[in-house]
Amino acid sequence: MRHYLDHNATTPLGDAAREQMRALLDQPLGNPSSIHARGRTARSLVEVARADVAALVGARPDAVIFTSGGSEAIALGLIGLARRSRARAPSRTRVLVGAAEHPAVHGAASVLAHEGFSIERLAVDAGGRVAVDRLVVDDDVALLAVQAANHETGGVVELEALVAAAGAVPIFCDAVQAAGKIPIAMRGVAALALASHKLYGPTGVGALVLGDGVDVDAVVPGGPQERGRRPGTEPALVLAGFGAAAREAAARLNEESARQRALRDELERGLIALGARVFGADGPRTPNTTSCAFVGRDGQLVAMALDLAGFEISTGAACSSGTVAPSPVLLAAGISEDEARAALRISIGRGTDAATIAALLAALPPILARVLSAKAAAAPRP
Repeated sequence: MRHYLDHNATTPLGDAAREQMRALLDQPLGNPSSIHARGRTARSLVEVARADVAALVGARPDAVIFTSGGSEAIALGLIGLARRSRARAPSRTRVLVGAAEHPAVHGAASVLAHEGFSIERLAVDAGGRVAVDRLVVDDDVALLAVQAANHETGGVVELEALVAAAGAVPIFCDAVQAAGKIPIAMRGVAALALASHKLYGPTGVGALVLGDGVDVDAVVPGGPQERGRRPGTEPALVLAGFGAAAREAAARLNEESARQRALRDELERGLIALGARVFGADGPRTPNTTSCAFVGRDGQLVAMALDLAGFEISTGAACSSGTVAPSPVLLAAGISEDEARAALRISIGRGTDAATIAALLAALPPILARVLSAKAAAAPRP
């Protein structure tokens, strides 16, 4: 029996999205930009999905720009907002970015660096949260980029406090790991990014949601789709799945968050009893995420051994998995290199139950002992 505990990497396709997409598979759909009947049907599906995604974050439907996923939404929002900010005030050339952001954010920031922006990393606490009380925003800041919830630790930033501290400086928010897990609203941010496959929708689709009075220009040249902000024919079928997933996530948010939080707390009590250190537990977190380390055991070896035993977890962001370097998120959060190399990320979801948690905790002791013995055997002898 397999136990999937890597929901921060991707979630299984949920019931609502699956049923919505299955119902449309045999329905003739045209290009949403076409004016004939099939095109109008496809356009209707796109706009219903737009309204459902907007409702999840308390936005207007016309504020939603559909993209190919969270990474593209991040690039469009971060690059687009910074360019517009500098165009209004040429002296605004600094971009402040949380040190523990997702690689997609740092990648988009590197594009801005090549365009003459100065990229500065903001200090974070042990949960990867930007220290709002230490934030200094001057007149030359074009943009502040901060995630709503960290992808490895689950640490949740206080968005309202951040908005107050930023003043007139626009804030870009990566909400990919937050949506569907905690309540999310625009709360004064200029734009936020979402990804369908993180909330039980299909892969290959995401959204950038704009705040009131905010706009961006297309980063990729092309046609007039998405009101000129993102070219390319809208994939009506998968967007319908995204919309259904957003609708289901909103309906289940409170109940499912409470259930997952109880399971996570049970898991962490067991992990601590086995000698683990849990990162970021001293502040607000998403209810499903545990980042921990059994110091002295290589995290990748533990994860591989657990995989062989039927438990699918990770050592950090899926975009960074497979590397031998310790997690840059944990290093930025002040975690030692030894602890970062031992890190595990366990992210539970709708399919996780108490029996899965109990089975994982029962499987860990012999695995931890084997990994420690292997390390001792591999150590050079004096």
